[in-house]
Amino acid sequence: MQRYFVEPHLFHEHELTIIGDDVHHIVNVMRARIGDEILVSDGAGRSARARLVSLSAKEVQAEVIELLQEERELPIRVTIGQGMPKGEKMEWILQKGTELGAYSFFPFSSERTIVKLDAKKEAKKLERWRKIVKEAAEQSHRAVLPELLAPVSFREALAAGQAYTHVAIAYEKEGSTTVHEVLEQMSAGDSLLVLIGPEGGFSPEEVAQAESKGFLTVSLGPRILRTETASQYVLAAASYQFERKASSHRKG
Repeated sequence: MQRYFVEPHLFHEHELTIIGDDVHHIVNVMRARIGDEILVSDGAGRSARARLVSLSAKEVQAEVIELLQEERELPIRVTIGQGMPKGEKMEWILQKGTELGAYSFFPFSSERTIVKLDAKKEAKKLERWRKIVKEAAEQSHRAVLPELLAPVSFREALAAGQAYTHVAIAYEKEGSTTVHEVLEQMSAGDSLLVLIGPEGGFSPEEVAQAESKGFLTVSLGPRILRTETASQYVLAAASYQFERKASSHRKG
């Protein structure tokens, strides 16, 4: 059954309204008919099974058949701070990160970032990236639509850490803790910001700045990972750490 996201203010207990690009998808691509059923989420955790009652070129209306109790989100909120990579790597990071349960993303520029976006390109990139996140969230049946924030500077990325219960920067050095040790210190409802460098990684000066702001330097295993792989490692580790426990409790 196809899943769609709707604006929270258009999601009600008994009815909902779909607008925007999804209308074209429902009407012209899926060729849906009145009476067909779809899955709908408000992007903030509420989901429902709904039946189509009205189709037009501008909006689709549906009646809520059943409000769903889904357990598809990580118990902790993981935000990936991603140093801007080259080419189309960011698209892959966003798509796979969404599938693996990331709560939000924000790109940043650092000392070794090669990609530079002007204001015009940034707006177009963000529009495309948000579409990729939305499609990946629908495909993986997420109940929460990950937020994609506008690109920031490295200094701004460090300042953003104040909003999280745990903050880390991926950097291999003697004495680094592992991301698994960080996760073991976390509980359901906690939030984690992980900064991942671009292709050239972080400079020692940047790491020192991060540590002065309370960021832990963390190792992502014994192998050297590409920038587009690092976030997937973090999210997979979080899934194993928390969802394995949840599965064990349900079975017990």
